[in-house]
Amino acid sequence: MALENLNGRLRQIVDELVRHGLTLDQARREFEKQFIVSSLESNGFNVGRSARSLGIHRNTLRNKTASLDIDLDSLRAEHRRTRRG
Repeated sequence: MALENLNGRLRQIVDELVRHGLTLDQARREFEKQFIVSSLESNGFNVGRSARSLGIHRNTLRNKTASLDIDLDSLRAEHRRTRRG
């Protein structure tokens, strides 16, 4: 994907978040949460591989998932359910 296209899409999302009145902290938290979940999904919910792909230590990733209320067990279970059916 071209960087210009990515920047344009990101700008649209940011504009929408601003229009809905999100604070910078709320937007940052949601972005970080979605980014981490996407990394976990693409790495088969392997915390070590996800941490490496994110450029952080696995303990940092565990702390971030806890602080962002990301339930790894629930994500893994949902992933298994959707793959079956």
